[in-house]
Parts: sequence; C-alpha cells; structure tokens
Amino acid sequence: MASTVFLGVDGGGTKTAFCLLDGDGNRLAAIETRSCYYFSAGIGLVAEVLQDGVSQVCDAARLAPADIAFAFFGLPSYGEVAGDVAALDEAPAAALGHRRYRCDNDMVCGWAGSLAMDDGINVIAGTGSMTYGENRGRKARCGGWGEVFGDEGSAYWIAIRGLGAFTKMSDGRLPEGPLMALMHGRLSLADDLEVVDIVLNRWKGERGSIAALSRTIAEAAEEGDEACRAILQAAADELALVVEATRRRLGFADEERVPVSYSGGVFSAGAALMDRFRRGLDLAPGAYELRKPLFAPVIGAALYAAGLAGTPLGPAALDHLKETASRS
Repeated sequence: MASTVFLGVDGGGTKTAFCLLDGDGNRLAAIETRSCYYFSAGIGLVAEVLQDGVSQVCDAARLAPADIAFAFFGLPSYGEVAGDVAALDEAPAAALGHRRYRCDNDMVCGWAGSLAMDDGINVIAGTGSMTYGENRGRKARCGGWGEVFGDEGSAYWIAIRGLGAFTKMSDGRLPEGPLMALMHGRLSLADDLEVVDIVLNRWKGERGSIAALSRTIAEAAEEGDEACRAILQAAADELALVVEATRRRLGFADEERVPVSYSGGVFSAGAALMDRFRRGLDLAPGAYELRKPLFAPVIGAALYAAGLAGTPLGPAALDHLKETASRS
C-alpha cells in the first residue's frame, strides 16, 4: 500500500488542509490545522504547522509518514520571496522523514483540484486572490500581489471596501444601508468608532480576521445594500479581468474554448457575484467554459503529488473519487 499513498497539503490564509489519497481514488484521511501563512509570524511557523498536520493525518489513516509515496505541499506565498524558497523547500523534510515531496505555491492546488489537472485556468478567491493555469505544458499565474496593493476580488479586498462603506455610512458620506446593523451585530459594537479599536488594536490588522468580514458584506448585499452590491460586482469584474490576462499569457487563441473553474470562499458569496463573474467572462475577448470545481484544492494537491510521482490517477480512480466526493 505504501507505494500508492499520496499526501496533498493545501496551505491558505486561514487554514492548512491535509489529505491522504491512494492510487485507486480512496481518501484515506483528511484534517485541517491552522494557517501556515508566515509573513507575520515568521518562516519557522511553516515547519511547525506541517509537522503537526502530517502527524495528525497519518495517525487518522493509521499510517506512518514513510508509507507516503509522494507528497505535494502547496504553500501560501511560495516563490514570492526568493530568499525564503530554500527554507520552505526544506520545511516538510522533518515532518515526513524523507524527501519524496515537492513544494510550490498553493495556487497549483486549486487548479489541480478544480479541473482534475486538465488544461485551463483556475481562479482563486479566498483570503487572497490570483489565478493559475496550464496549457500544453505552459504555466502561468496572474494576480496574487498581496493585500496591501493587490489581491483584487479577494475576501480581504471585499472586507476592506466594506469597512470603508461602513465608515462612510456612519458619518453620512453614504446613505445608511443594511450593512450598518449587520456590522454592529457581527462585531458587537457599542459605538461605530469601536470598529477602529477592534480591527487595528485587538486584531492587529490580521488579514484572516479582516477577510472573514467579507461574509457580512455579502449578507448585506443580499439584504439590498447598494454599496455592498457594488463592492461584490467590482470584485467579480476584477476576477474576470485576471482570468482574461491569464488566458493571454498561456497562449490560448481567442477562438479556443478555455475551461475555467474556481476555488475559495468568495465564490460562495451568493448568486449575484457568480452571475456577474460569468457575465464578465462572456464579455471578454476570449471564449470560456465555466466549470464547477471537481475537487477541493487539498484533493488537487494529492492528485498533483501522484502526477509528480509518475503515477497519475487514471479515469477509473478519478470516477471513484468523484462518486465518494459527491456522497461526503
């Protein structure tokens, strides 16, 4: 059995997911732990999270790390700081006790899972945002420049604009909408100005905590808040724009129908955002086929590990995986 077990790890801004998959498409175990996003906590966090997660998922499957034929670790911000790559590449070694693994950016997990490693583009919109795609061996990413001056359409991007709308409603620069009451309830505000203390002092501007407010913005939009609707529409437009840029970088011709899928919590923000995203793709120069994601990013990481090992899952194993995923 050891020769057919693959480990997939999908790191993100709010959590790190681990999944063990065998060559027949059976999910042997899956767990989630804390985020391994290290820019605030330091790079040592990555090895700590991976050590804990590998131990937990192997215990759940009653396997040892040595039984893993190959592993793939999709890590947030991998490749974005050249001086950190060597340390990130080394981080899983202690957890596994062997070097049958590879690391890359977590964007690869979303693509591999959503399209089952078929050529096309996956757009990620979780805490951050970016795209990754492949076309006949050519690879490209777009976006993902970080929350300070990028990550357009992400949960953080939406939340920051929602907080701005809240402040404008508070002092009369915007008409008051449902967002006001929802933010008061979400943050238990005694006074509007308390939002400054919560976000900047108590949360210390922590990106995951801020990004979680995007759900409140989406709820306000559902209740008819015009400012929040405009924020979600702008997010969808930004995500469609980054997909079109990725298509061009991958060399797809305008007339080629490009598979596009998606991952991340922003796409569960409601039908309005998805409808606007679909419309943005329809209006773009390229031709697109929007597909519902086949698998979660963490399963994509395990599929990618199998491919790196030279033993990709075949059609029967993928069909079995789809069947079991639909029942879970």
